[in-house]
Amino acid sequence: MDNEKIKEMLLDIASTDLDFTVTQSGKESTRVNGLYKPDTHEIILHNRNFKTDSELVYTSIHEYTHHLIAEEQIALNGSSYMYNAKVHNEAFWAKFHSLLKIAEEKKYYSIDIDSFPELKELTENIQKNYIEANGKIMQEFGKLLAKAHALCQKANIRYEDYVDRILCLPRNSARDITRVGRVQDVNPAIGFDNMKMLSAIKKPEQRAEAQEQIMAGESPVTVRSLMKQKAQAPVDQKTKLEKEKNRLAKTIAQLQQRLDFVEESLAQL
Repeated sequence: MDNEKIKEMLLDIASTDLDFTVTQSGKESTRVNGLYKPDTHEIILHNRNFKTDSELVYTSIHEYTHHLIAEEQIALNGSSYMYNAKVHNEAFWAKFHSLLKIAEEKKYYSIDIDSFPELKELTENIQKNYIEANGKIMQEFGKLLAKAHALCQKANIRYEDYVDRILCLPRNSARDITRVGRVQDVNPAIGFDNMKMLSAIKKPEQRAEAQEQIMAGESPVTVRSLMKQKAQAPVDQKTKLEKEKNRLAKTIAQLQQRLDFVEESLAQL
């Protein structure tokens, strides 16, 4: 794929009003497969790192995700805003995975496990005998911790001390495991980490929706991001800017207070 074809593909996956360029460096890099330059809106791909077009597409979409988020931030904060392309937070990964899904639907990208029988067999082994099996164990573990809690109360033993010094289990872990044990409508096949995430969702219908998305192949970070979006009330731009103004004013006041103290201290030396 040449640079123009890559750009056409990216625009077909998601449109943008902020122009950008694609450059294949013709080089191999041991540090990164590609990068995004927010000052020039340039996507650079170290194409000698890739053996297939699929690998090239994956990295192209990764860097294009940076561009799309930069565009959103510029729209919110003004043209002088400088996006940090080194940030890979939850919002980034959720958007990246959503773009990968579109790329798959449009036949630009595929993760074809079925073509490699050994990998397919190994994947099924991992999913069934490790991810699902561990989920079942942790679900039962949670039920036992709940029972231990009740027995500690009956024996007038402080449960926190029992967890800390008898089981030698971090309290947060004990809490999460117990919560997983209480929620019976979560499928262990999604794995313990996803079970933890779903057990924190109070409404059964929302929990079922999230589980369905994971079972359908959505990444956990994408599901978590969608759940957060639904839980948050929409905030208009004026309210958002007013909150930022108040936060900045508070920070400036604190810094001014510190500056006054430093200047007074210097004057006394």
